[in-house]
Amino acid sequence: MWRKCGREVQEMLSHVQLWRHDIRSIEGKFGTGIQSYFSFLRFLVFLNFIIFIMMFAFITLPIAVSRHGVFNSTEIIYNADPVCTVYSVASKGLTYFYNYIIDLLSGTGFLEVTYLFYGYYTVDTVSYDSYSYSVPLAYLLVTIAYLLISLLWIVKRSVEGFKRSLVHDEDRFQSYCNKLFAGWDFCIIHEDTAQLKHSSLHYELKTDLGEERIRQKIAERTRNQTIYIYFIRLALNVIVLSVLGGCFYAIYRATVFSQGYNNAGTAVVNLIVEYLPSIVITTANLITPLIFQAIVRYEDYTPAFEIRFTLMRCVFMRLVSIGVLLVSLWTRITSCDGGQCIPCGYNNTSYPCWESRVGQEMYKLMIFDFIIICALTLLVEFPRKLIVTYCPNKVVQWWGLQEFEIPENVLGIVYGQTICWIGTFYSPLLPAIATVKYFIIFYIKKISLMNNCRPATRPFRASSSHFFFLLVLLIGLVLACIPVGFGIAQVQASRACGPFVNFNTSWDIVPYTVSTFPIGAQKLLYGIASEAFAVPFFVLICLIMFYFVALAGAHKRVVLQLREQLAMEGRDKLFLIRKLTEAQSEEIKSIKGLPLRNHGLQQRFYKQPLEIDT
Repeated sequence: MWRKCGREVQEMLSHVQLWRHDIRSIEGKFGTGIQSYFSFLRFLVFLNFIIFIMMFAFITLPIAVSRHGVFNSTEIIYNADPVCTVYSVASKGLTYFYNYIIDLLSGTGFLEVTYLFYGYYTVDTVSYDSYSYSVPLAYLLVTIAYLLISLLWIVKRSVEGFKRSLVHDEDRFQSYCNKLFAGWDFCIIHEDTAQLKHSSLHYELKTDLGEERIRQKIAERTRNQTIYIYFIRLALNVIVLSVLGGCFYAIYRATVFSQGYNNAGTAVVNLIVEYLPSIVITTANLITPLIFQAIVRYEDYTPAFEIRFTLMRCVFMRLVSIGVLLVSLWTRITSCDGGQCIPCGYNNTSYPCWESRVGQEMYKLMIFDFIIICALTLLVEFPRKLIVTYCPNKVVQWWGLQEFEIPENVLGIVYGQTICWIGTFYSPLLPAIATVKYFIIFYIKKISLMNNCRPATRPFRASSSHFFFLLVLLIGLVLACIPVGFGIAQVQASRACGPFVNFNTSWDIVPYTVSTFPIGAQKLLYGIASEAFAVPFFVLICLIMFYFVALAGAHKRVVLQLREQLAMEGRDKLFLIRKLTEAQSEEIKSIKGLPLRNHGLQQRFYKQPLEIDT
């Protein structure tokens, strides 16, 4: 009963699913590969909304309510050197209106002293009656919680996609059979829906046949051709590494120049210098995919692997570029010239609230990324559609409409999501901006796809692409955890802003909270965190892992034996059919040789159908 109820609820929820009709329409017109991109985009909208709810409910809302007198709150008492607690934000928006626009784009000025950034959260505890709520502890725990929830959700969806991908790769003939004999949905009653389903099956079969053709070509290569291909790939990868090295150096120099600039120019120049690292990163992100796509065409891979390899190169470029930016920032934050770091532990002269500064950089990267996406759609794709439609020139017609590049678009949203994961600790409301951004991007990409783009010349299936998208997103999450963990556990917390001003690092709130527990609870927690517990636990986990690996190997052997048994039974049936056919042929020959009086028996035999159990 519960299973039936669960299925009915799940079916009912599927009808009210966000963008359900839009995604199905996209699948029918452009294939399952592009459909998987839009489903992936919908997943990120939900994920960012959940992260925003967590940050708002456990951090922003208690502080906002307490400051309006609903609950009692205790502001943080600064115990550091007075030199370290100096933190003032110059308000430039009272004179000129355009300063508000500049502050809105760069996260400075009036926006820096709002709930958007880390430095505004200076409440220590929120109390109601006899209950007290530690804001610093909640801040750290919610940060760990949203990273864990993101990890579990991505892994859960990845496992589902991995199963489908594994089944398809294990037996490609089964995939053909499923599409040919079981691919149609007999619940379809509308002609438009039937056309969408026809188009979807057409694209999947086209993709399968294209990959089989390339596999056959690879299998027919000679040794000299194989050596030549590997030599070409080696030379092209040297070019790729050179391009990546040049981009990383440019990002580093732009960050150093931007952080050392003293705002001596006009407002526009200052804004450009503020955005200089974002401009360089975005320019590199726009140019390098084009270079990688041009290079990978000469490496002679299958379409699916070509997309994955290009995507991995672009992922490495984009995610490492964020790492270069953060390393450049932390180098300047922790650098000490003339003993500047002695009283505070970091460069408080240039960065009195370095967490808000990092949050501003992530905020600028996200805003600038959104502006670039809108600008490319309006200023590149739409004009190209007009030129191709109304210009009869042969060169223009050969140029054709814009193809919807799946690697580039997937990379864009993975890049934006990585920025969100990193920046949420330093800008707690950044997930809300990411949710709105992806919600708008869905409609921008849909309108551009329907009106400005054409189907890909080499489409690919959604079973493997959906899993690979999530795998790339998982890589982005892992890389996002590194700077967040480093900033929490290693870098000196700001003495002038934020909830951790009285702690050396943000992580110190955990041992401080544990020290307030009873002695028995303290011993238990310290025992769990000690090596005496960690080593046996690690050994136990390894044993469990080895058990499941052995179990999976045993299941694989059983599957192989069952396949051999099925093949043997098929050969036995063919043998029996052949013997039965020979026996009936002999009987027919003997009946043909009977006298004429048995002619009626011959007619009755010939009229009787031949029934063979296949």
